[in-house]
Amino acid sequence: MPAQESAASPWPTDLSAYCFEVPHSDDSLLFSSAKGVRLTDATGRSFLDAMSGVFVSCFGYDCEPIAQAVQQQLHTMPFNPPLHGANQAALDLARALVDLAPEGITAAKLVNGGSESIEAAIRLARLYHRSHGRPDKVKVLSHYHGYHGATFGSLTLTGRPDVSRFGPGLPGVVHVWPPDCLEEFWGVAPDRSAALAAEMIERTIEAEGADSVAALVIEPVIHLRGMAIPSADYFARLRDICDRHDILLVFDEIVTGFGRTGQPFAAQTFGVTPDLMCVGKGISGGYAPLAAVLIGERIAAVLGDADGARAFAPSHTYAANPMASAAGLAAVTLFNDGDYLTKVRELAQYIEPRLRQLVAGRGTLRAIGLLYGAKLADADADDGGQGPIGERVARACLRRGLILRGQDDWFVLAPAFVTTRAEADEALGILGEALDEVCGAAR
Repeated sequence: MPAQESAASPWPTDLSAYCFEVPHSDDSLLFSSAKGVRLTDATGRSFLDAMSGVFVSCFGYDCEPIAQAVQQQLHTMPFNPPLHGANQAALDLARALVDLAPEGITAAKLVNGGSESIEAAIRLARLYHRSHGRPDKVKVLSHYHGYHGATFGSLTLTGRPDVSRFGPGLPGVVHVWPPDCLEEFWGVAPDRSAALAAEMIERTIEAEGADSVAALVIEPVIHLRGMAIPSADYFARLRDICDRHDILLVFDEIVTGFGRTGQPFAAQTFGVTPDLMCVGKGISGGYAPLAAVLIGERIAAVLGDADGARAFAPSHTYAANPMASAAGLAAVTLFNDGDYLTKVRELAQYIEPRLRQLVAGRGTLRAIGLLYGAKLADADADDGGQGPIGERVARACLRRGLILRGQDDWFVLAPAFVTTRAEADEALGILGEALDEVCGAAR
């Protein structure tokens, strides 16, 4: 498929009033409409979205049941005074989330986005320990090279050097190495990395003082390491360490939740239930800003009486907003009633072998459910000033009308659950051309 010719710029001459998420460039798109798994820009060019937006639009861009639920709520009650009560959609969504979560999760706190969910989890962990007479347990451990959000606390948990430009972060955050980093940076064998990484975490807890550590916050699959996937044994070891040292285990399932790994949550995929789960992105299918903290029974107990309602403040003006809650309830209902777990597994079984064949000889594929990451082997090759190899692959795809994410020495895909096999074949065909262009023919 030939690269599409760029049209005249649709952008206004003066963009000074708008602050972009990433620097504006010749690759920036001014989107105008979307349908199914395709977006159209202001010049009329069509783009096949292999990233579900950013792990969000799992039901596509024209999911009528969710759109109808939002529209109905908009005309019924778009907002309620949060200091004086709640709304039925929020109550029903909380119950639906608890029912979808692993056994032992008994409550849900609705918030506006993933970063806010992480912040709430940190506060909950500290509150839990304080309520049990351990006010000095305030430190939080998280992985180097993870990603947990863009607010100040969540950004501090993000153990990447590129966040240092904002200055010192939240006090009491300590970073630890995940198995993938031990393998790449120190040559630890994959069959040893999980045990060693867990042992290093326990040594860190002992060095910091277990009586000062409140929580360990981790992504079950580390997106910004090219979808690094630890073994199930790693999570079992962390669960044991946290239990022995009275530390809350927190899973950041913003990316992995709602079917992405082939189960409702990665906690079920790996067979380990955390004390707190931060969930978002696919929770509303992209139809409203929404996330949640799913709360284990013993943590929920400090928020109210055993037979009474839970309360956790301070919160935010738009938390548990009726329209966002209606979108989330419709998305979770559709996920369950539409048997999307089966659809995810079937689509994954179709895509993975074809994608593995494309990547073979040019890198290593990590795959779990409908999350794919490829670590490319030629990352150190001369780039001719064109940037890291992952970025070059993403740009080559974008020129051909395919949206995915590439950074450093990796690229990742997360197709929507409604992607057809024909659309998957189209995406993989474009990706193959882009890999040939950037990496050369497969060896």
